[in-house]
Amino acid sequence: MLWPGLTDPVHDSQRLFRQLLQAMSEPGTLHNLEVAALPEEAPIGNALWGALLTLCDLDSQVWIARELDTQALRDALAFHTGCRLTDEPSGADFALVTPATLTGDIAFATGSDEYPDRSTTLLIPLDRLTDEGSWQLSGPGIPERRWLDVGGGEALMACLARNRALFPRGLDALLACGSRLTAIPRSTLIAKHLEEDRSCMSQ
Repeated sequence: MLWPGLTDPVHDSQRLFRQLLQAMSEPGTLHNLEVAALPEEAPIGNALWGALLTLCDLDSQVWIARELDTQALRDALAFHTGCRLTDEPSGADFALVTPATLTGDIAFATGSDEYPDRSTTLLIPLDRLTDEGSWQLSGPGIPERRWLDVGGGEALMACLARNRALFPRGLDALLACGSRLTAIPRSTLIAKHLEEDRSCMSQ
């Protein structure tokens, strides 16, 4: 098995879980999730792999977008977490997707008003992720506003912005580049900042 697990499963999973909780409670903040290096051909980076190792267990169902789906990833998930892989996105607890995936008509679970937690959490690898950009975040856990650069990501951020209208239902998202990760929960308001007129337009 070329894909590494956690060096110290108990303490590492606790450390990573605390980081993920902090990311979800403070949307738009950046966190470095450190795990052992992945193979060069891995379709995801360290942060998302650390999140999967921490969040997935025998009861978890994971859906993988075609763009990221490799036999090595499937084998590593099964070996290290015991999670079940599903071909039905509506039944997934976690979904590994790309920004391009979200331009399609894919029916992820958004929960219900009675059970909003029965929804899919998206894990999305990006080519760039910084806290200086044109995407403005506001809402619970954010004093005034925060900013993100997700390497373009117009369709991705527009999708997550529309997702806010479903609250308390909706999708939570973990965005990552390499070992760097941020969270955008369903409660977050997203707007695009236009430099030319220094205003913000909601998506």
